Amino acid sequence: MILCLGPTPALQRVMRFTNFTAGAVNRAVETLDGVAGKAVNVAKVLQPLGENPVVIGFAGGDSGQRLEAELQRRKLRQQWVYVPAPTRQCITLVDQAGGVVTELVEESRPVPLEAYHQLFELVQNLLPACRALVISGTLTPGAPPDFYARCIALARQHGLLTVVDTQRTALQAALSAQPTVIKPNRHELEALLNRPLPDDAAVVDAMHKLHLEGAEVVLVSAGSAAVLLLENGHLWQIRPPAITALNPIGSGDALTAALVARRLKGDDWPVACRWGVAAGAANALTWMPGELQLETVERLHAEVQISALAAASTGR
Repeated sequence: MILCLGPTPALQRVMRFTNFTAGAVNRAVETLDGVAGKAVNVAKVLQPLGENPVVIGFAGGDSGQRLEAELQRRKLRQQWVYVPAPTRQCITLVDQAGGVVTELVEESRPVPLEAYHQLFELVQNLLPACRALVISGTLTPGAPPDFYARCIALARQHGLLTVVDTQRTALQAALSAQPTVIKPNRHELEALLNRPLPDDAAVVDAMHKLHLEGAEVVLVSAGSAAVLLLENGHLWQIRPPAITALNPIGSGDALTAALVARRLKGDDWPVACRWGVAAGAANALTWMPGELQLETVERLHAEVQISALAAASTGR
């Protein structure tokens, strides 16, 4: 079992427009409704990869009930801590003429501190039966900043693979617990370090710094550009296949899911990451995040290019 922890799931609406014009009345040619949030996306992708995920976090209100009903329909295992704040909704606007995708994110609302105590107890109860802990997404406003770090420390006591995909204060705190993998994108990496990273050399230097601060493996993505992977003193570049993306939202979550699934199957990190990049590309060929096809992942895997680079920086 793989534990997918994300306090802030969401209902997801994708609206397709032939030609979207800001400041005008626009009529969608298609509207799709589903469920998302980073941990939910990871769980949705793990399922067709043959894994057994369980997704946990906070849920509330009528929207929380809709979230639960949809995951039940998908036969995805879930356990929620119920809170007064309703589960949020995010909306994706797809302008097909311009090839532009805009994501409207409803921020999560504060939850009682007791809810975090309950969520940690849920983690404690589930971890003994798990092979990996995947932490995805932001904490709610006012959350204990060390919450993720405590979950990682607990998972490490059980000898589990731990993957963290979050940002800013939560990511900095998570580093202190020495997770197996951290997976920021370039913008998140710049925000964490509070400085621009103008080129790959600056990114690699930052990756070494995060490795020295506690992460065993550092993976940095940048949209459709190549992924950089630092592991065991080795630096790798994994370049995705050339595709015409429909909706790239959730592709990083698909990468995370396939990376974990393949690592648990025994692949080394570069090979697992190659599968992850293929899954990210496959996700971008779907309208709704996390609803890729395994056949597409397998086809795109052959087109992913991987090369070893010199890891010269020390992160100082």
